[in-house]
Amino acid sequence: MASLRALLGVVLCSLMVSASEILPQADFDLQAGAGKWYLTGMCSNSKWFVCRKASIKSGTVTLEPTEDGGFKASFSFPTDNCLKIDMVASKTDVPGKFTYSIPFKGLATEMRVVDGKPDEYCLNHYINTGRNGTYVENKLYGRSLDLSAEVKEKFNQLCLQSGILPENIVHLPKTEECPQECFA
Repeated sequence: MASLRALLGVVLCSLMVSASEILPQADFDLQAGAGKWYLTGMCSNSKWFVCRKASIKSGTVTLEPTEDGGFKASFSFPTDNCLKIDMVASKTDVPGKFTYSIPFKGLATEMRVVDGKPDEYCLNHYINTGRNGTYVENKLYGRSLDLSAEVKEKFNQLCLQSGILPENIVHLPKTEECPQECFA
């Protein structure tokens, strides 16, 4: 019994270590990442995500670099009323690594741009710390809603490397974008 507990401890520690070892893309270029992206994939070990993953749909984000090396992002998600979230991320000393907070959710987030091609896709890794603990999530963004099987597999591998269970990896269904007049 003691050896089983030790083995489980080693496995859990290795999952935590592997998630923290996910590094930002070495040649990340924020300026090239500016513009409109579609959220096409998501995975997480958060209770919120696990409970709602079947109802989450694709959304959009518009990324705008700021003068201080961070960025502004405007997210929109097609819910019953269309949800819009604006946030500002600060740069860190590591290229491709940013921090931001979402006060109404009580979250502090570290975001790492892990892989991507600015004209095709972007894989992001997030470590979220809030009132209910720390959880990880990964998101797959594309310049279009149609990404190659190879890119989707890269996303799946990132999720597994982050310690996410396979059943919590979701490739989001395509949906209509929120009309701009919803946000005027």
